[in-house]
Amino acid sequence: MNPADAPDDPPPDTLAGKLLVAMPAMPDPRFAHSVILLCAHSPDGAMGVMVNKPLPDLNLQKLLEHLELPLPGTESGLADAPADMAVHFGGPVETARGFVLHSPDVVTEEGSLDVAAGIVLSTSVEILAEMARGQGPAQALTALGYAGWGAGQLEDELQAGGWLLTDATPTLVFGTDDSLKWSATLSGMGVDPRLLSGATGHA
Repeated sequence: MNPADAPDDPPPDTLAGKLLVAMPAMPDPRFAHSVILLCAHSPDGAMGVMVNKPLPDLNLQKLLEHLELPLPGTESGLADAPADMAVHFGGPVETARGFVLHSPDVVTEEGSLDVAAGIVLSTSVEILAEMARGQGPAQALTALGYAGWGAGQLEDELQAGGWLLTDATPTLVFGTDDSLKWSATLSGMGVDPRLLSGATGHA
């Protein structure tokens, strides 16, 4: 079919909205067994947020206190984002910068981007302020840092067999335990993690 006959089709050169699933042979320990939501992708490069690696010593309450956005009292606290909600390692780039992936029921005027169906990326502190007020989105995942690739780098890693690609869903990003996201994402693709070769490809 002529591409002109399907103007509503997404651009074929973007992988934004996909999940990257690390293969077992991933040589970089920071990305071992990682699941990354690609938030932007173009010929110039790509960026994504890792969604399955909680930081061991940081939770939402500590992050909000650091930003001087203390949680409200327990009577009006975060119904859907408890104070001990994990803050994730989003990637090794700009590790002091915060990112919130969340459901589209709450959006900010600045710094919000539709990433996939049911998933929005916000970079403004405003979304954290809404969460601190107990008025945040029903589903949210907070991360510090992101993963970045230069022009052609991600494509090379995909061709070398370092990653698998699949569609992102709110269930995988928000509704699956962090410790299970890698295996659950593979299972959703019909891949048995136990059958993947630990020596497949390079990244």
